[in-house]
Amino acid sequence: MASPSDLTASLPNPAPAPSTGGAKTSGQASEPRSGAAEDLPRIVPRRRVGRLLSATVALLLFAMVVNSVVRNRAFQWDVVGDYFTSAAVLDGLLLTLWLTGLVMVLGFLLGIPLAVMRLSANPVLSTLSWGFVWIFRSTPLLVQLLFWFNIGALYPTLGLGIPFGPQFVTVKTVNLLGPALTAVIGLTLHEAAYAAEVVRGGILSVDAGQTEAAQALGIGRARTLRRIVVPQAMRSIVPTAGNMLIGTLKGTSIVSVLAVHDLLYSVQLVYNQTYQVIPLLVVATLWYIAVTTVLSVGQFYVERHYARGAARALPPTPVQRLRARLAAYRLSLRSLWNY
Repeated sequence: MASPSDLTASLPNPAPAPSTGGAKTSGQASEPRSGAAEDLPRIVPRRRVGRLLSATVALLLFAMVVNSVVRNRAFQWDVVGDYFTSAAVLDGLLLTLWLTGLVMVLGFLLGIPLAVMRLSANPVLSTLSWGFVWIFRSTPLLVQLLFWFNIGALYPTLGLGIPFGPQFVTVKTVNLLGPALTAVIGLTLHEAAYAAEVVRGGILSVDAGQTEAAQALGIGRARTLRRIVVPQAMRSIVPTAGNMLIGTLKGTSIVSVLAVHDLLYSVQLVYNQTYQVIPLLVVATLWYIAVTTVLSVGQFYVERHYARGAARALPPTPVQRLRARLAAYRLSLRSLWNY
């Protein structure tokens, strides 16, 4: 019988331990090499020479334009400052804002039923809606205003009574339709034609499966349109409606041909007396720019509100974008300084 020592001697020799590459034995912590951090390459941002040159040229041209406007005495900035908050200009501005808001509200109140009629399966309602939109989109706004202003030549009196029968109440058109009411009617009918197409496009942008799902659940058509279709269509309606609002604000200046005391007509009355045409036009321009800027900011936040269901992350606000750009600019400056 073989002894244990003989069995041990017959076993193969164990494999040598893998080399640790000069590592120290267990129980001793390995020390990092000195100067290892200095051996890493430094990350340097890419230098965009073309972007820098284009920005410099753009800023130079912008500075030249601003300098020419500010130092040009023909603008008469002192006169602009005197009339910017004058009573006549502010009264015209208030009438412009009132006219814009009223026309937009009435236009969409009339445009929404027209859009529903256009989408209706009833051929009579669909044809009437299409004809209304066709006529008022095909005719220039100035022609419409002049037509309504002279409507008394076609219908000297307007009455209320039995259709094709006797009239109980009659009134002269000249006494009923003044310049302001004529402007409201003309602008409202013009805006209603465009609002109908905007609302119709927004409704058609909603997936048909939403309506089919609502019908499968037994929800009526009116409730489906009000609670399901319209909220989703607002994502497509709001941007175009915001552009229409700004366009209506500027388009109200055309009512000055009817002697309506809007902002432009009020400015015209002033420079017809003082002959200071350029500074008074600058006053009107600055007010239009200020109001348009406020409306644009409001449009952005309304669009952001209705984008909650379509995007996982809401688009950043202008303040957030400015902060992000300033942070990126500081980081780039710090990198260049360290380099």
